[in-house]
Amino acid sequence: MNEIELLREWDADAPPLTDAARARARFRLQQAMQAPAAPVAVSGVGRRPLLRIAVAGVAAAAVTATVVVTQDTRTEPRTRTVSATTVLRGAAAEALRTEKPVAPRDDQFIYTKEVIERRPVGGGPVKRYVDESWSSVDGSKKSYVSELGYKQWVPPFQKGEYSWPPMEWSKLEKLPLDPARLTIVLRESGTKPDFARKTRPEEWDSIQFHLSALLSKSLLPKGLRSAAYKALAAVPGVQVLPGRTEFNGHSAIGVRYVGRPGTPWADGRRVLLFDAKTYQYLGLRERTTVKFTKRVVEQSQYVVASGVVDRVFQRP
Repeated sequence: MNEIELLREWDADAPPLTDAARARARFRLQQAMQAPAAPVAVSGVGRRPLLRIAVAGVAAAAVTATVVVTQDTRTEPRTRTVSATTVLRGAAAEALRTEKPVAPRDDQFIYTKEVIERRPVGGGPVKRYVDESWSSVDGSKKSYVSELGYKQWVPPFQKGEYSWPPMEWSKLEKLPLDPARLTIVLRESGTKPDFARKTRPEEWDSIQFHLSALLSKSLLPKGLRSAAYKALAAVPGVQVLPGRTEFNGHSAIGVRYVGRPGTPWADGRRVLLFDAKTYQYLGLRERTTVKFTKRVVEQSQYVVASGVVDRVFQRP
């Protein structure tokens, strides 16, 4: 557990591990928590680029809360009770309505521009990072990534290595758009899915982790983002936060996952934020401790631009 926590909170002030090293380390830790599986290079969600892991599931209890959805200076604030299921299904509908279908070629790159802000809890200067990354569409070329201001070239996967959820566009296109089937496919981490087997309680942590990783990608094949939101809505432990918050100029509703006691996700520190009216996804916020220090920061991040380009350093 300690090693997992350190991987999550690796500080950008120190040179980070390579993506391949982090992937292998996280995979070994993941396997220690669950049943053994075939050796693969797995990537995980979080600030580290190209790190991913999976999310699966069906049937969940969503916690309800009262949130302010509109406020007019001429009237009293209007409220309504919503659940995490309502918010995430609303986000799924909004994703379908607003997505622009893309069909990148294997020799192209996915461009992402993201803003990350770190605000010390208790006061202090705010650090703001603007990260731009170029990821190979089929994984066969070197990618160039930036995270918290640290820039590096990431080599293609070596023989026998792959990421989960997949990075390659062709593999993303093969993921099912049915939320229940998507949950099971992600749960199996690249092995043959058993659609008849019920998900075990201890598997939900990694399932929400994989779904969050999938949703963190700036571009996805048509319909996949909507399916992932619906799948996340069915994960036990996903709940909406009471009240509303302000995020990047929007009135927002927060949704978080609270895992089993003793797991890295038990405190629900990572919050996905959605527009209070449209349920459009805005970004995420989490509280974290800067590695090798006792400094606690509130970290916010959101994507400001994305697209498909022909080469590294080209912008849409």
